[in-house]
Amino acid sequence: MPRSGWVKPVSDRRLSDVVSVGLLTRVFPASLVDEVIAECGRTEQRSRSLTARVTAYFSIGMALNSQGSYEEVFEQLTDGLSWSSRWSQSWSPPTKSAIFQARSRLGYEPVRELFRRVARPLADTDTPGSWLAGRRLVALDGTCLDL
Repeated sequence: MPRSGWVKPVSDRRLSDVVSVGLLTRVFPASLVDEVIAECGRTEQRSRSLTARVTAYFSIGMALNSQGSYEEVFEQLTDGLSWSSRWSQSWSPPTKSAIFQARSRLGYEPVRELFRRVARPLADTDTPGSWLAGRRLVALDGTCLDL
């Protein structure tokens, strides 16, 4: 129940859904994404509405929100971008087929290379609680692995 004076938002979206897009662009700057796409040979040959950069961000968004559909994740990305840049233009989102084709064109290599360049352990040897018996403790949130 909202407190006195609070107004229920029109949408079910949480601020964390929007902030995560800003975090994506901070962790994976556009210049780095473009550089990796060019190195992997996945730069567009034609001008498309779903560029390789947008598709790379979408692929990362799908990994972060694996329960969401293509449309939901794409909507979150565009909602966040319009919120952060105060973009007020209206446009129609791409279809499932267009998103699938864009992901197929991009492939997995650019996303893998982005991960290799950006992913680093947060804890060092002096961080309390990050090591046990000479081994780094690791947590993978929401992931199940068979070992």
